Amino acid sequence: MLKIKDIKKSFGKKEVLKGISTIFPEKKTTVIVGPSGSGKTTLLRSLDLLVKPDFGIIEFDDLKINFSEPFTNKTANALRDKTSMVFQNWNLFPNLTILQNITEAPIYVQKVNKTTANKQAHELLTEVGLDEYADAYPSELSGGQQQRISICRALAVKPEYILLDEPTSALDPEMETQVLEMLERLSDQGQSMIMVTHNMQFAKNAADKILFIENGKADFDGTKDEFFSTSSPRVKEFLHGISLN
Repeated sequence: MLKIKDIKKSFGKKEVLKGISTIFPEKKTTVIVGPSGSGKTTLLRSLDLLVKPDFGIIEFDDLKINFSEPFTNKTANALRDKTSMVFQNWNLFPNLTILQNITEAPIYVQKVNKTTANKQAHELLTEVGLDEYADAYPSELSGGQQQRISICRALAVKPEYILLDEPTSALDPEMETQVLEMLERLSDQGQSMIMVTHNMQFAKNAADKILFIENGKADFDGTKDEFFSTSSPRVKEFLHGISLN
């Protein structure tokens, strides 16, 4: 299970995270929401050290990093090995085929046998209905297809948690629906996920837990049922300003 305690981060004089503590349950989907500029993405990126917090503690099973103390690259890599990030833009390697994009990390980082890595990649592509594009290049696919491939790439390294930073924000509504349906299936299958999104319908459909961040603080931390029925004036105001359709 992934836990954080009193995570703080500043960029220059701007304090972006002001001491956030929470637990991200295993085999559950946690959705992080809040207004733009609230610190959501900084928090998400802190979980695999794309952003290094200034203060606080991350615990992941028997692994513990205290940002007030020195820690080794080995410890940092051990944390990163447990997660896989999916970004707003899919960031596929344009010079590699879809199959190569998915197998690159398993083969060259995790030292998985090429035959095994290819087999696993085809299984992932079949699951999302894109195996016919295994030998195609990213430029030959739509944005929605490329984002589904990027999720397959994240799954290929068998992470304990997938971290998703607004993965549908660059997509049109039809493509967004395709990606969200894939993520809902992963949620139903018990894949541990932490996702930053503005899509409240996805939160209603797939979230087990919701973390509402504003001004660098966690103003709500609970189940989705509690979130959507909360008496908090601020959460009500936030939901009122976002379409649930």
